[in-house]
Amino acid sequence: MFTGLVEGIGTILGVTRMAEGLRLAIAPPFPAGELTLGESVAVAGACLTVTAIRGGAFEAEVSPETLQRTTLGLKKVGERVNLERALRVGDRLGGHLVTGHVDGTGAVQERRAGPDHLFLRFLAPPPLCPFIIEKGSIAVDGVSLTVNAVQGQTFSVNIVPYTASRTTLPDLRVGDRVNLEADIIGKYVARLLAAYRPEKPGLSEEFLAEHGFL
Repeated sequence: MFTGLVEGIGTILGVTRMAEGLRLAIAPPFPAGELTLGESVAVAGACLTVTAIRGGAFEAEVSPETLQRTTLGLKKVGERVNLERALRVGDRLGGHLVTGHVDGTGAVQERRAGPDHLFLRFLAPPPLCPFIIEKGSIAVDGVSLTVNAVQGQTFSVNIVPYTASRTTLPDLRVGDRVNLEADIIGKYVARLLAAYRPEKPGLSEEFLAEHGFL
């Protein structure tokens, strides 16, 4: 489990294609020796397992399923990636609950850099759209962000200077693909509603009124 508060930016040192999947070698911004074998690290928002530690880098294998759902298969040597180690019991939850299980990839549709913020608009895959709500939370390449507005399949966010200086989000350009993970609470609610009312899936004002929420 993660929070979406990126600890630092790592650099990809190696990409090794395997029969199935691939292996990444990543230099973290902290001493690699602080990691332990089997530890979980969110790499650009995708939860990976540390399989080796060599010198100043750690290695992690990317499964075919993860390759299919994320942008990790597009990464190249020298590319920067957001890194976050797993949440420890007792840590402050400053972002939101992030599992590192990427739902799918989106694309940057618009980018505007202002004097005090970075505006980004993303195009999301249709299956993910019902879980993206205005003022809700979403993880973009592992960064916990608040959704400013939603219109059709697109949603927009504003990046404050502090976040911009500590993540790879300023590197994004129009057309770039990003890993997206919707709020886990919303996904569970939708799943429960679908099981409870298979004939009327989804959350509606009618349902909320029927159960005393409105």
